[in-house]
Amino acid sequence: MIDIQKQRDYRNIPIDKVGIKGLRYPIKVMDKCKGLQSTIATIGMFVDLPHQCKGTHMSRFVEMLHLFRAQVSLESLTNILEDMKATLGAQSSHIEITFPYFIEKSAPVTGHKGLMDYTCSILGSSDPDKKRDLVLQVAVPITSVCPCSKEISKYGAHNQRGEVLVSARFKRLIWIEDMIELVESCASCDVYSVLKREDEKCVTERGYENPKFVEDVVRDVAQILKKDENITWFSVSAENFESIHNHSAYAYIENGSKP
Repeated sequence: MIDIQKQRDYRNIPIDKVGIKGLRYPIKVMDKCKGLQSTIATIGMFVDLPHQCKGTHMSRFVEMLHLFRAQVSLESLTNILEDMKATLGAQSSHIEITFPYFIEKSAPVTGHKGLMDYTCSILGSSDPDKKRDLVLQVAVPITSVCPCSKEISKYGAHNQRGEVLVSARFKRLIWIEDMIELVESCASCDVYSVLKREDEKCVTERGYENPKFVEDVVRDVAQILKKDENITWFSVSAENFESIHNHSAYAYIENGSKP
């Protein structure tokens, strides 16, 4: 059968990224407590395409996915990035894996347990010189209490749920759990899936006693990350979904050198 993709293209325009996007696939990721955790990822896989090539072979991306779906690790991602280039005759390769990661979390007073889900991403690339770049990204929901509202109000203070997004490049493995714990320690209070009355009283009062702007949250997270010699680059953003405004409050910090 004729292979159209192998035919020559005469427009003389190279493509930076071509491949598959939005593929949902079962994978296993490293779990600090249980060893491995099964989850469902949304995956994108791409390579460059030289100017003379008409197309790439899309089905080969899915075939290669079987090489590492049993476990997502730094080693397996490094291998598949190089395999993508070798199999498809490319100079560069890219992979994006986004998945929900679940942690069992106990309520602060009663100890009742529930599962919290955190959206995580692993972004990988390899250039023509086999220089690889890996970024771990974790989105953590938080609660924040407005310091200004607390200061000026006769009764109470407005509070809201927010989200902190941390991305990091690193020398050695970073546990997802450690990044989540770091962020939650810098919030006014954690978010929980199960809260009884005693727990609700506790988190409400804890947040009230620890008011923070989005500026405070990103600075506190950045302060800890800057002291970690394993982190070579990071970005951290905080967005509060304001309860008394029709807009969000937002802050962002980036630190370190990119590859």
